[in-house]
Amino acid sequence: PTENLHIQPTMSTSSMSILDCCCECLVHTCRRKKELKARTVWLGHPEKCEEKYPKNAIKNQKYNIVTFVPGVLYQQFKFFLNLYFLVVACSQFVPSLKIGYLYTYWAPLGFVLAVTMVREAVDEVRRCRRDKEMNSQLYSKLTVRGDHNVTHPDDIIHNQRIPADMIFMRTSEKTGSCFIRTDQLDGETDWKLRIAVACTQRLPALGDLFSISAYVYAQKPELDIHSFEGNFTREDCDPPIHDSLSIENTLWASTVVASGTVIGVVIYTGKEMRSVLNTSQSKNKVGLLDLELNRLTKALFLAQVVLSVVMVALQGFLGPWFRNLFRFVVLFSYIIPISLRVNLDMGKSAYGWMIMKDENIPGTVVRTSTIPEELGRLVYLLTDKTGTLTQNEMVFKRLHLGTVSYGTDTMDEIQSHIIHSTPSRKPQPPAPKVRKSVSSRIHEAVKAIALCHNVTPVYESRVNGVSTEPESTEADQDFSDDNRTYQASSPDEVALVRWTESVGLTLVNRDLMSLQLKTPAGHILTYYILQIFPFTSESKRMGIIVREEATGDITFYMKGADVAMASIVQYNDWLEEECGNMAREGLRTLVVAKKSLTEEQYQDFESRYNQAKLSIHDRALKVAAVVESLEREMELLCLTGVEDQLQADVRPTLELLRNAGIKIWMLTGDKLETATCIAKSSHLVSRNQDVHVFRPVSNRGEAHLELNSFRRKHDCALVISGDSLEVCLRYYEHEFVELACQCPAVVCCRCSPTQKAQIVRLLQQHTDNRTCAIGDGGNDVSMIQAADCGIGIEGKAVFSSIFYFASVPLYQGFLMVGYATIYTMFPVFSLVLDQDVKPEMALLYPELYKDLTKGRSLSFKTFLIWVLISVYQGGILMYGALVLFDQEFVHVVAISFTALILTELLMVALMVRTWHWLMVVAELISLGCYLASLAFLNEYFDLSFITTRVFLWKVCVITLVSCLPLYIIKYLKRKFSPPSYSKLSS
Repeated sequence: PTENLHIQPTMSTSSMSILDCCCECLVHTCRRKKELKARTVWLGHPEKCEEKYPKNAIKNQKYNIVTFVPGVLYQQFKFFLNLYFLVVACSQFVPSLKIGYLYTYWAPLGFVLAVTMVREAVDEVRRCRRDKEMNSQLYSKLTVRGDHNVTHPDDIIHNQRIPADMIFMRTSEKTGSCFIRTDQLDGETDWKLRIAVACTQRLPALGDLFSISAYVYAQKPELDIHSFEGNFTREDCDPPIHDSLSIENTLWASTVVASGTVIGVVIYTGKEMRSVLNTSQSKNKVGLLDLELNRLTKALFLAQVVLSVVMVALQGFLGPWFRNLFRFVVLFSYIIPISLRVNLDMGKSAYGWMIMKDENIPGTVVRTSTIPEELGRLVYLLTDKTGTLTQNEMVFKRLHLGTVSYGTDTMDEIQSHIIHSTPSRKPQPPAPKVRKSVSSRIHEAVKAIALCHNVTPVYESRVNGVSTEPESTEADQDFSDDNRTYQASSPDEVALVRWTESVGLTLVNRDLMSLQLKTPAGHILTYYILQIFPFTSESKRMGIIVREEATGDITFYMKGADVAMASIVQYNDWLEEECGNMAREGLRTLVVAKKSLTEEQYQDFESRYNQAKLSIHDRALKVAAVVESLEREMELLCLTGVEDQLQADVRPTLELLRNAGIKIWMLTGDKLETATCIAKSSHLVSRNQDVHVFRPVSNRGEAHLELNSFRRKHDCALVISGDSLEVCLRYYEHEFVELACQCPAVVCCRCSPTQKAQIVRLLQQHTDNRTCAIGDGGNDVSMIQAADCGIGIEGKAVFSSIFYFASVPLYQGFLMVGYATIYTMFPVFSLVLDQDVKPEMALLYPELYKDLTKGRSLSFKTFLIWVLISVYQGGILMYGALVLFDQEFVHVVAISFTALILTELLMVALMVRTWHWLMVVAELISLGCYLASLAFLNEYFDLSFITTRVFLWKVCVITLVSCLPLYIIKYLKRKFSPPSYSKLSS
């Protein structure tokens, strides 16, 4: 706000000094959150600003130079598994507790930490670069130097992003308005109309902005991106000018100027901007597998402590028993293998790489390599609508006149009627009231559609086939069809106007006062705009009053949703039925009506309307009451059906996900009617399913009644608006979430970015299920960050995950390092290539996915089974080696460790469902590495002994006894109780 009409170019985040970072962290930690306040911003007088406001810079980094290492270490060691390894490794610095070599403990732990830090550093550098690129963008500043006004010719230009929240002062467009794109703010790709402050737009020159004494009063920063309250005051004129400011006078940051150039005065910067307030802080996501392993590690540690207490008790608690207890804990530490952590991290990286290389989803980028396995545990999928489920490209599909209906294959008939029924431009005497012909009814309907809208045609001048800046549309311009485009705040309206053009009635020019249509014969029909009543979510309709230049006739046209128009139009017996038919086809319907007004009727309305607009109290209610006085017994002209084209394969994809047991919620910032229509057309809501539209509620009593009404519905999809959702969550959070989770589908419309994230967190808290959020716009970032798994690009992955552990406290030094790395790592890691079913089979039978979400592959039951297997195999290995050893203790080590390596390789082979050639290679490499290393491990092995037949047969017997029973059990289980996927494979 201190830099009027300007966004100061800010330095990149990376250029902040360490001292600045430290001070900023200290300040944020120690002081309370700054209270947001309303502000007064003077034009051209920054010295009058009373307070300092945030710098206009964004920061998406998690850490800075000082907090990076401590932050990453905290994220790693807040989990018991890693903290356990750290404590055990640190204990080896105490001489009385030292069991083996330091590198046997620190080398694997250091490897895990190094991989983690490198990965986090790479992600942090990418975030820093993105911040620097955004914060280094330059914008023009309007200044005064000495006695001369100096202006820049390219203020904020066409296709340039707005850098801060501003009030719209001036534009190069002669209409005093411009269009902006808000897709990165609210997810809607519709163009929004914004109007410059009338007082500053009328000034003769840019420099006059500094010669007037004026200021903007803005409310305190709010989350709501759809509303704003403020005032513009000019004091140096008599009487002073006071203009109220609303959302149509604002230019929020992250929106894009779609037409012309604009100049604005900054009111909010940095963290006070609407877009930043609606963005939550990024968090470190933790997969469900990590949490489950953390719990199982605690159980193993408890068993380890109990075992150590038993060993000390057998000694009779003699001497320094407490020290001996800790030594036993360290001795048994390999019950929890650190190789598990290594293989898990590498497996996740491998899954991420597989997703990025999947030919079926080219271009996919895995930004977080720590949670790819989450894709197999999802229960709730929360999706955006615009750009995710739909292409946001509207196509006109149906015109219904009551007695006749026209589809895409019969539009040529409408064109023929328009060509042959264009009325004369001279006034005609009133005809007797008889039933209108189909031709005249079609012409009236098409003309109403061509007039009742907020669409503006724009013409681009082309130089050598290259488009340049859009030119202002003048009355005497050559209205060429080749370079005309349409701007509007709704793609529905653009689709309707394009359709009228296709059938012969073309909108060629529009300004604030008039619009012009071109007939098939090339005649230009001019209509003067007397009043416009814009669409609102409350009224669900828009209207326009026009005067035809040729005849002087005044006509009031209106179009809107059927629920709003049904009581306005004259009685008919077909509207409700046809609206239902079109809705079932997934079409968005609009009812079009008209009413002819005499000059006296309009003058009476205008006086009452202007008087209502000047009211101080209840202005909106009084204005609505005056307009409603016109909305009576209107002539029903037609019903239109427009289709929002879906993304490719949306319907079968949603069907697959539903069959897989995944519940789908659609969260959108769009209107309720639009969201409901898309939910039906995309088959998010099945055809035979009822839809319960949650009525608007504003207090606890209304919310209670509506929840009770909804509770009586069964197998019913829910549609609710963001405002009603907020009221329900304020008073009945648990009850609402409980009811919503029972629904087959939920649609939340008019959701703000923060509400989307709030819904995700509610599902996580109340259901303990894994959530996935998918979106395509900047307004979806908070939702994606809050979800357990966030997707910016649709994808799929088929994978499995498993680990194997063994407890052998006998081996020292390199044997344990080798066991945790080169001897066993490759075969275990190769299991990432395993598949229980083929991808094609998984897509054919999505119900198989339900088994993954139940988490049966890694439960306390399967954990106990693996513990029993490890106890059995450990006992066989040790007891067999002790029974069969010859004379020296070194033979026990040789026999048991070799049998252990072979057992490990055989157990990995036992777990394989679908063999891959790399798995065979991994097994052979591990076995080869072990055999090759025997020549260098004289400290542990007697080379003369391990080359004898006695060694070989003893190793084979021990390995056979430890593994053969498990193979027999697996064979019997697959034969008499096969898993569901094996039945499909066979």
